[in-house]
Amino acid sequence: MSETRAAYRYALAILGVAEETKKLDVVGKDFEFIEMLIRETKEFAVFLKSPIVSIDKKKRVLTEILKESVSNLTMGFVMMLASKDREGLLPEVIQQFYRLRDQHLGILNVTTRTAVKFTNVQEQDLTRQVELATKKKVRMKFVFDPSLKGGFTVQHDDTVWDASVRHQLELLRERFVEGIA
Repeated sequence: MSETRAAYRYALAILGVAEETKKLDVVGKDFEFIEMLIRETKEFAVFLKSPIVSIDKKKRVLTEILKESVSNLTMGFVMMLASKDREGLLPEVIQQFYRLRDQHLGILNVTTRTAVKFTNVQEQDLTRQVELATKKKVRMKFVFDPSLKGGFTVQHDDTVWDASVRHQLELLRERFVEGIA
């Protein structure tokens, strides 16, 4: 079984248990903490993937590091991964969990690239417009992109709404070529 498929299955399993026990938010916060540890502590990330460290030692170290910071449910899940020698999948499992959770909750993760920084009001207006267009709750991430000469693009998965000046000029050029404008 591929690593991505395994991570997906583990994420699906923890999502199911978290929903059943009404601890979806708790597990989400626990995973945010673990993800931060992996991102900010290179030694921890290397430790998770190390084939040299025994399963028993990994379980002891993971228990020591996580016992005060994560719920019993998350701790049990991490220990289960460690006992199966799959703790190296944890970063991917966490990403899959976020994706599945958001999908289950009807949340779209959208990235907006802007030529200039948007004000809070502009960000809220655009988020509201995307929510109206998609009829879903939107989690918007705004990215300043100086390569855009003006305007913005909004992307969710394979769908892109392009309101950039470059795109508008390209449409205008096409209309001139076709003799419409």
